[in-house]
Amino acid sequence: MQLRKTSQFLMPDKIGDALKVEGDYNIYPTASLGAGKIYNGFDSLAEYIINKKTVVIDGYGGVFWDKIQANLQDCFDDVGLKVNWIRTSELLKPADVITSMVKPFLGEHESVWGTKTNLQLSDLFENALTSQSANNDSDLNIIIGTGAALSGWEAPVIYIDLPKNEIQFRMRAGSITNLGAAENHEPFQMYKRFYFVDWVMLNEHKKNILNKIAVVADAQWPDSINWMYRTELTKALDNLSTSVLRVRPWFEPGAWGGQWMKRHIKNLNTDVVNLAWSFELIVPENGLVFESDGNLLEVSFDTLMFSNNKNILGKHAERFGDEFPIRFDFLDTYEGGNLSIQCHPKLKYIRENFGENITQDETYYILDCEDSARVYLGFQESIDPADFRSALEQSQQTGEALEIEQYVQSHPANKHNLFLIPNSTVHSAGAGNLVLEISATPYIFTFKMYDWVRLDLDGNPRPINIDHAFNNLDFNRKGEQVHRELISKPQVIDQTADYQLVHVPTHAEHFYDVHRLEFDNTVTVETNNVCHVLMLVEGKAISIQTANGIKHDFAYAETFVIPAAAGSYTITNLGKGRAKVVKAFLK
Repeated sequence: MQLRKTSQFLMPDKIGDALKVEGDYNIYPTASLGAGKIYNGFDSLAEYIINKKTVVIDGYGGVFWDKIQANLQDCFDDVGLKVNWIRTSELLKPADVITSMVKPFLGEHESVWGTKTNLQLSDLFENALTSQSANNDSDLNIIIGTGAALSGWEAPVIYIDLPKNEIQFRMRAGSITNLGAAENHEPFQMYKRFYFVDWVMLNEHKKNILNKIAVVADAQWPDSINWMYRTELTKALDNLSTSVLRVRPWFEPGAWGGQWMKRHIKNLNTDVVNLAWSFELIVPENGLVFESDGNLLEVSFDTLMFSNNKNILGKHAERFGDEFPIRFDFLDTYEGGNLSIQCHPKLKYIRENFGENITQDETYYILDCEDSARVYLGFQESIDPADFRSALEQSQQTGEALEIEQYVQSHPANKHNLFLIPNSTVHSAGAGNLVLEISATPYIFTFKMYDWVRLDLDGNPRPINIDHAFNNLDFNRKGEQVHRELISKPQVIDQTADYQLVHVPTHAEHFYDVHRLEFDNTVTVETNNVCHVLMLVEGKAISIQTANGIKHDFAYAETFVIPAAAGSYTITNLGKGRAKVVKAFLK
């Protein structure tokens, strides 16, 4: 049986010399913990369990629980121990009951969107979960599966985490189901249920039991496991929250994808038609990777936010809570195609229809581009909404191409341009770009109006969302107003002989702003109790040293975060020419 469906490699459980890159973009960034902090293998985890005799093994949805149990059982068999296993999957409510419970949050069947649930994980279980007890006739008692900690057992909790990208790769292969589901469904239906139901409940559950966890394990490898004590993880997260961090990026092909990332980023599987996205910092789906003795262990980024959001967000922590509000990602259309003509929902619309707290306000920073590259942004002065809608609907019905520039403006794209895309603005990245998307965190609420009459990589039509789009489009963003308000006009706001600070203003509706630090040697920056998200956008490499003495090097195009609690940091240019670093921060 195929366990994962993707073109990209599984992260190794142990980092080898072949994967260590110096001075280049690293797809496996790690935070080193020193020796003896991360343990490898089921043997060592079984030894821990044997010493405790009774344990709770909880974890995220999508874990291969059968494999976890079988591998541990082999270890217990080797020493002749009798085990009383209790599986939470057998204590769930019937699948049809759970289906009825989650249905109100899944929207229309053909829609890719639902509404975030208010269900709790405990709602999916029968009362029998809390009535389970240890068996005195067994050497070991283990309750295992998602939600196991809800049993209330007074025993050490082992929590098994799983990266969101691997959940989706397993989902596409049909090797896992949604929580409490009896069977697989179409991947987009499963993802919708993950996003709006499963992940909401699982994240809240993880947050509630975080301080009760004794051991954290990483189960992205089907036949191996790495684990560490939660006390050591807490120290590691505390250190990250006052210094500097980088999440593990992941990469996906797409209908419009390009060739830039395939050519410039090492250790990717380039045996794909293209790469369209890099999840540089889309934190609902990114993880943090720790290293000890070469062993790797990944935990979801929200683990850091649950324990350290005040250190991360500083004076904005009360406003955003556990949600990290800024997103960095790549859109690669270099030698590729155009993105769909699209828009994103207004704040009131996304709150009322999808249960999000903030909306998808975006910008396009042009990191690299071909000479002919363009960005579609704003309407022509002559736009007639009814005519535009009629043309879109006719194209969808007949499959005939549309002369989109009759309705939507296109603008030449040049390196370091910043195009401003507040919600309800019509836009698209044209072919020939490597776009650094600097945005608010929501990332799936794209209302496509026109997709150049093409199919997706599986040969299926891509969904078009004209009704949603026309419920949100701002037709006043047209004509000369687009040039005035939606194309950023950089201004130098501080300058010395070897340094300048450039303000690259965002739109009034954006809750984040952008600066670009341009310098020859070094520059020191104060956080002023505000989180900074940064990327080297020109130059070979830089070194970051935070006020607490932590030092880290970053290569061109790597995204990293300086938490508010870092206080200050010094950037040193490791290249020969002038370095340019983009800094996004909350207003």
